[in-house]
Amino acid sequence: MKRENHTVVREFVFQGFSSFHEHKLTLFVVFLTLYLLTLAGNAIIVTIISIDRHLHTPMYFFLSVLSTSETVYTLVIVPWMLSSLLSRSKPISLAGCATQMFFFITLAINNCFLLTAMGYDRYVAICNPLRYKIIMNKKMCAQQVCGACSIGLLVAIVQISSVFRLPFCDKEVAHYFCDIRPVMKLSCVDTTLHDLINFVVSSLVIVVPLGLVFISYILIISTILKVTSPEGRKKAFATCASHLTVVIIHYGCASIAYLKPKSENTRDQDQLISVTYTVFTPLLNPVVYTLRNKEVKNALHRAIGKKPFA
Repeated sequence: MKRENHTVVREFVFQGFSSFHEHKLTLFVVFLTLYLLTLAGNAIIVTIISIDRHLHTPMYFFLSVLSTSETVYTLVIVPWMLSSLLSRSKPISLAGCATQMFFFITLAINNCFLLTAMGYDRYVAICNPLRYKIIMNKKMCAQQVCGACSIGLLVAIVQISSVFRLPFCDKEVAHYFCDIRPVMKLSCVDTTLHDLINFVVSSLVIVVPLGLVFISYILIISTILKVTSPEGRKKAFATCASHLTVVIIHYGCASIAYLKPKSENTRDQDQLISVTYTVFTPLLNPVVYTLRNKEVKNALHRAIGKKPFA
């Protein structure tokens, strides 16, 4: 039952990791280390791609945009989380909470559709190599990036308008940042309709881009299997391996977090899932694309003056 009598709430306080009070210092050290590695890794990728002419291709253009987006994404969330682990959580105004949620939604959706654009790039490269440079020209790449960002902005505006039109009774957010579900739980009114809208929107922004990636890889795999040379098949699979790894983990975490029934997990389980896509997943791009990608490793070797791999 929602309460009828309520006072106007003008700020929120994050409960943070209150269930892990005795491990807060350990969590702080672990999360800070991962955060610094994420910032450094993404900065290295963007820098290497910008200065190495061998990486001035659509695939690495999308990767540099994705790395930039992931960096801003972590800047919006992780500092608040680290602060709450060190001291008592500071209040955040409704405007501040709305701003954090806006950037979180925009960048999260932007990342989903950037991965879709990267999947399309791999499809054209493998299934239509002779027309690759014509199809994946600068204008097409810019349009895909702008489209991804525009979808994120549009959805964020709709979601923010829906959530912050509600009256709030409580001020303690059972989370470490302003995510949609924990904030809506503080409302004084029935949010069934809002929950339904949120589920439909979440489903569309996860299932649609994932479906497009899935179709791309069906076509890619069918083309690769037609290659007679084992070496050719191996090389074709290698060009997709890094992207496919990121896609599986990224969409897997997003699906678990937003497409499950809202009462299925406890608050602690929800927080652990959230840590996966706010702390670990952003680190995934630089790790996967440097450890598994020969071209990036060669570019790093050229940048530090070492001989590239053969």
